Amino acid sequence: MVSATTEGVQVTVETTYQADFSNPQQHHFVFTYKVTIENKSDSTVKLLKRHWEIHDAGDQLKIVQGDGVVGRKPTLEPGQLHEYVSGCNLKSGLGKMSGTYLMEVIKTGKLIEVEIPEFQLIATVFNN
Repeated sequence: MVSATTEGVQVTVETTYQADFSNPQQHHFVFTYKVTIENKSDSTVKLLKRHWEIHDAGDQLKIVQGDGVVGRKPTLEPGQLHEYVSGCNLKSGLGKMSGTYLMEVIKTGKLIEVEIPEFQLIATVFNN
């Protein structure tokens, strides 16, 4: 689990390798990640956009951008949090992700870039 705080907004990410949905022989590795966004500031904030950088050891850098997260643009009052789970497919069993959320401070209209801390995607393969 990794965590970073930008202007009072804390982002924590926890990853899981999904062995049951992966096929290493076909270079298909599936990961899920749970993101917790917690507003530790004194202001209400709204998540507007996301920007991800996905590095796959077996492929080139992939950039993913878009509105909100998993179809939502959550507004967080001070002390509130928003959690969601998403996923990523890699061609290798080793990679990393990082990025930013563009958020708006509701009271002032100020836009802030909130860091999504870099996290590792590592396939764990166990022999039975």
